[in-house]
Amino acid sequence: MKIKVLMVDDHALFRDGMRYVLQQLADEVEVIDSGNFVDGMKQAAGNPDLDLALLDLNMPGSDGVKSIQAFHEKNPCIPLVVVSGSDQRDDIEKVMECGAMGFISKMSSSKMMLSALRMVLDGGVYLPPQLLQQAMVGLDQGGVTDKRTDRQNKNGLTVRQMQTLQLLAEGLSNKEISQRMNLAEGTVKIHTAAVYQALRVSSRLEAVCAARLLGFLPPPESDADGTAVHR
Repeated sequence: MKIKVLMVDDHALFRDGMRYVLQQLADEVEVIDSGNFVDGMKQAAGNPDLDLALLDLNMPGSDGVKSIQAFHEKNPCIPLVVVSGSDQRDDIEKVMECGAMGFISKMSSSKMMLSALRMVLDGGVYLPPQLLQQAMVGLDQGGVTDKRTDRQNKNGLTVRQMQTLQLLAEGLSNKEISQRMNLAEGTVKIHTAAVYQALRVSSRLEAVCAARLLGFLPPPESDADGTAVHR
């Protein structure tokens, strides 16, 4: 398998370290790197076949969250992961709302980074456990949930997270789930990441399968000839 990755960060030493991590993602990995946001945008425009983009949150030519949003708007089909030394809850929520599919702390181990990138490549959403906890606490304190939604079931899922899981099982996209639940899309991504962590899975399919095995999602319906129908 071959993948193509764009890495944009102004620290050459960090890029060298990440290049080693990225090379473990597939049999053949092409890494395109850049030291500033403006050049990174040009590289993305010239390589529409990118499989993944890693962007530092704060670097030369970047306006932080606004630049993350600009990158996603220009390249909506490229899975985007933000890599940052920041562990601020506001930063996490904002970049997830702006289109990022993951947020990785630069203090993470190479093993954790590799696991996170694989999760995103598989279509999942990733937040480091400690940052995810911060974000979930922030959502509760910010009035996004009511008294019922912060109660966890025996598997560690809140009411909101169970609602998200049920809609994932129906095959809805993050945007469709946000509309159904009347939540910001970034908030849905955070709930999804919490579901993955609680169930110890890395993709939607694994989450739904695990939930059905545990018995808190019904099995898929079957049509007349016995074929499973996924809704």
